[in-house]
Amino acid sequence: MTPPLKQNVISVAIQGGFGAYHEIAARQFFDGINIEIVPCETFTDLFNELQDKKVDCGIVAMENSVAGSLLQNLNLLRESGLTIMGEQYLRVVQNLIALPGQTIDNLKEIHSHPIAIQQCHTFVNELRRKGVRILDAADTALSVKWIREENLAGVGALGSSLAAEMYHMDILKKGVETNKRNFTRFQLITESDAVKELEQIANQQINKATLCFSLPHEEGRLSQVLSVLSFYNMNLTKIQSLPIVGVEWEYFFYIDLVFKDYTRYQQSLEAIRPLTDHLQILGEYQNGQPPSENTSVAED
Repeated sequence: MTPPLKQNVISVAIQGGFGAYHEIAARQFFDGINIEIVPCETFTDLFNELQDKKVDCGIVAMENSVAGSLLQNLNLLRESGLTIMGEQYLRVVQNLIALPGQTIDNLKEIHSHPIAIQQCHTFVNELRRKGVRILDAADTALSVKWIREENLAGVGALGSSLAAEMYHMDILKKGVETNKRNFTRFQLITESDAVKELEQIANQQINKATLCFSLPHEEGRLSQVLSVLSFYNMNLTKIQSLPIVGVEWEYFFYIDLVFKDYTRYQQSLEAIRPLTDHLQILGEYQNGQPPSENTSVAED
């Protein structure tokens, strides 16, 4: 039994600092509910906070439409034994941020998370050609905070308008992401009974599941599993393989299934169980809906 919420406030662990896209996703998921954001420097720290029950839940980025899956987080989720209980899509708008009074021509360096840099590759490559250094950092919002705290002229960051507002910084250029259909899929991770009883979770229509399994090293075994899922009308929306450390050329397969009939879904699990090894249900939840390209994101 997990402890009750403290003072009716939900503590939500995020990777990154205040103003990070994780915070925006958390506030959108828990719209209308009082939450306390708990920043974590790394995703490993975030999962440690969850496993140690220091927070009620966590919001974790799992996939970006431009940069792909965050592979580390799939492993962290599987190894943690924690459960996905919800999903939130976010239209990510990247902005070039610097100290007040700076201009793009003043900048000598730009810092941000490597995935944010990847999302803005056309824009940052133009600056690289002009001699601007593009440097990886732990987080978008923490980069903005660092520039403010150190009062670093000539240094910019890629991040959210929320981060710019929080740290009293200027946005030199809005929307510098290369592809405007830039979405990140976040998942809510929790084992808290109190969180599970919240309306946003308790009233979900369960129509999606994330599974993980390995397979015997036999010819055609994966195609058999996929054929069975197709027979039961499971819509396979994602498949990702990751190597099993210490077992050469064998893999864990992570799959997302969307379905209309929960009973058929359960039947499909029983049908594939004899074909797989270590079948693990990482979560059953309601399929999140990606916003359209023109959807406002509270400006990100």
